This record gives sequence, structure tokens and C-alpha cells, in this order.
Amino acid sequence: MSKKNNPISIIEESFLSLKKYLETNINSNEAVFTASFISDLKKETTSILETCNALNQDTDFIQKINQAVNPVSSKGLLFKAEHFFLSDIIDLYEREPAKKSEKQEFVLAYYYDALRNKHFADATSANELNQLVFTQEFKNHLLKIKKENKIIASNAHQNQYLLPEALFEKKHNKLEEILLKYQNFVHFAFDKKFENVKAFQNYTGLSLDKSKIDKKEIDPLPEEDTLEKVLKELNALVGLEEVKKDVSELINLLEIQKKRSAQGLKNVEITLHTVFLGPPGTGKTSVARLLSRIFKHLGFLSKGQMYETDREGLVAGYVGQTATKVDAAVESSLGGVLFVDEAYALSQNAFGNDYGAEAVNTLLKRMEDHREDLAVVVAGYTEPMKIFIESNPGLRSRFNRYFHFDHFTPTELFQIFESFCLKSDFIISDDAKEKLTDTFDLLYESKNESFGNARVVRNLFEKCVQNQANRIVKLKRITNKVLKTLTEEDIPEPKETEQNVNLEMKNKES
Repeated sequence: MSKKNNPISIIEESFLSLKKYLETNINSNEAVFTASFISDLKKETTSILETCNALNQDTDFIQKINQAVNPVSSKGLLFKAEHFFLSDIIDLYEREPAKKSEKQEFVLAYYYDALRNKHFADATSANELNQLVFTQEFKNHLLKIKKENKIIASNAHQNQYLLPEALFEKKHNKLEEILLKYQNFVHFAFDKKFENVKAFQNYTGLSLDKSKIDKKEIDPLPEEDTLEKVLKELNALVGLEEVKKDVSELINLLEIQKKRSAQGLKNVEITLHTVFLGPPGTGKTSVARLLSRIFKHLGFLSKGQMYETDREGLVAGYVGQTATKVDAAVESSLGGVLFVDEAYALSQNAFGNDYGAEAVNTLLKRMEDHREDLAVVVAGYTEPMKIFIESNPGLRSRFNRYFHFDHFTPTELFQIFESFCLKSDFIISDDAKEKLTDTFDLLYESKNESFGNARVVRNLFEKCVQNQANRIVKLKRITNKVLKTLTEEDIPEPKETEQNVNLEMKNKES
């Protein structure tokens, strides 16, 4: 049998064996745990081993999860389920910010002996065990446990909780069971209880809810992409004349910087970090995506992908977990752009805890660490964003480039509607054009900062398509032209559309 197929099964001498702890000479009257507590630990770890043994029978699963391991960490061997479990609970242990007590240290050592050595400390020797945990030899052994049993993933973005992540990907029926075991470890070690698995996921920062993947989407570069193609796409966007001018001037600056560097001349430091100011639906995400590609083609970023997130994607529900979420976002953005939508929400303390500030400070540190290959674009309403940037000296110093996005004019709103029609094989009759023009004039006159611009147009377009379907579905003869044409009858009354949009804007503001 080849080395690659041999599972890791290194058995170390149990530090919690009776022989070891009876040799200690520490006298302590402090009992940090009881015999019944040790018995409870045995029941729990026995259950864990049964779960891990079941997982180990699934050869395909074990092979797949090992594919995510850094080869240097595995040394060509296969880890078993219990090794991944042990690595993850070490991470859970280290995540607790407070200084660890002897009881917490004992729990980790106990799990280690049960999972790696199949050894259970004797509950009848609780007095000796209470002495053991105060010895320096035990402290040193604990450091060795933590150092030698962490499994490193090949992808830094996956560098936490490989076991539940792999179970989730496979839709394995053991996922909830494993999460409960993790939860029980935190309960035993830190006396933390959770209402349910979801609450525990929030505590750990485990992002297993893939329904929100659209908010954390990574946009790679298109195939055979060029700077000329990007600029053509930029110029094809409706409106945004001021933004297009700003992008053009930035490109000129970066091009000259490259030429100066090639000639051995010194350059002023240019930051790629940018603030996008303006109402929703004005193309901020689209421009950020194009900027990332531009920076790549000019040689200022190595990959050119864009990673989109928001407060929910950066801020966790417990102190200490937010940095992990920020690190994951930054890791996915390296070589490209990290786009933070509605970034001002990071400084709006809606949850009673200042975790947004932790996200900002962590992000600033990572921006400095990766200043050679990361661009951060923060976006949102104009006034809240200005307040957000001014709220932190680090933000003020790193973000000094501003792009202003204005509301689309009635003519531009109509052009956007036409672009939706073109993409979906629809044409607009003359009487429908007139009604749409009246609608966009009315919407523009009554707009406020919350007006959704292109999003409003998309919603209106989808409503028109629905109305058209309701109109023609009962026709006896439906021609190609009928299928394609939006008529005046399909366009909602301008006043009705205005009322619906204004109601939506009020709901967002309340």
C-alpha cells in the first residue's frame, strides 16, 4: 500500500495517563473540575469518535476533504475525520480572547487524548488531574498539542473549519451532528450555551448559508480581456459622464506613473482605494468591476477580480470573530478589488456592540499589509459616506479619491429601459414611448436620495412584460411582432408607478 493511502495514525503517549499525573508533586487544594465533569467529557468524546468513525468509512469524503489540505501540512498522508475535528476545536479554543483557565486547558488536553490516542482520563483520579493542570509540564504539553495538530488548508480562504465546510458541500447528513459536537466543546470548555445551531454558527463565523452568496460574489476577468474592451464597456454605460471622466484621468495618471518608473524616475504614491458616492442603482458596482479589470491591465493589480460584500459579510455577532470574516474577504480580493457596498453601515452601531469598528480597524490593517496588490472601493449614499470617512483618521488617510455618481436624468432612465428591451428582444411602440417618457419625468421630479434609478427601471420593465403577457395570452393568433411589442396598454399609469416608487423609498427610510 502506498504512503499516500495510509491514514495518519500516530499514537503519542497519553499525558493524562495515571502514570504521568501521579508523578506530579504539585499540591493544590483548588479543584477546577469534578469527577462527574470528567465522566460527561467521556460520554461526549465517545460520541465524537463514533461520528468520526462513521465519516472515515466514507472513502470519497475523506479523499475530498484531504484535497483541501496544504501538502506541506499533510506530508503526503491522509488525515482522518478526528484529525480535522481536533484541528477545528483547537481553533475554537484559540478564538476565545480571554486568558484560558486550567479547566479550559484540561478540556482541550482531554479531547486531544481521546481523539488522537483513544485514551480517556480516569474520573476516579480527579484529584490528581486537578494537580496535573497546574504543572509547567502540562502547560508545555498543551503548547505542543496546539502547535502540532493544526491542519493548514491549501487555500487561505478555507483556512478554518474544514470539516463542516466539506460536510456542507457534500450535503452530508452528519453536518448538524458535527456542528453540535463543536457547540458542546465550547459549552464544556467555556460554559457558553447557544439557543440553536444557527446561533452557534454566528458565534464562530461559519458561513454555511450559501443563499447569501450573491453578496460575496467573486467576479473573475472575462476571457481574452483587454484594456480596450474594458474602456468600450465603460463608455457604453448610460450617463455617468463625470465618472467616465474621472476614470479616464486616473488611467492617464497611472500610465504616466508606469512610464516614469520605466525611466527610473521617482513617483508620488498613488492609492487605488476609492470612495463611490451616490444614490443606489447608478452603476457603482458595475464601475467597480470595470476598475478592477483596468488596474489589472495597467499592471497595478495581479488578478483583476472583484469581491463584493457589505456589513453583513464583514461583521460577526461576537467580539473576535469579525476579524476572521474581514480576513476571508480580503483573501478573496487579493490581486483585485474589494467592493464594500453601503460601507457607512460599518460605523452605524445598530446592534448595540461596536463590531463595525473592529471590521474597519481590521480592514485598515489588511489594506496596509497588502497595499501592493489590493484596491478597496467603499460605496454608499453621499452624506453618510462622507461622515463615515471622516469618522476615522485611517480612513481619511487611505481614501482620498472620490467618484460622484448622480441620479440618472429622465432621458437616461428611458435609455436604460431601452437597453433592457434590447437584451430581451422587446420593442416599444410609439404610444408606449410617450407614456414611458411621462413616467420618467414624473419619477425624476419626485425623487429623493433613496430613489433606485436603474433598479426602478428594471422593476418597471418587468411589470410591463408581465402586463404584456396578461394582455396577449388569450389572443387566438400571436405573431412574432405581438410577442416582441410593448404597447401603451402594457405601461402602468405614470402616477401609479410614482406612488409605488415613493412608497418603496419611504419604507427604506423608515
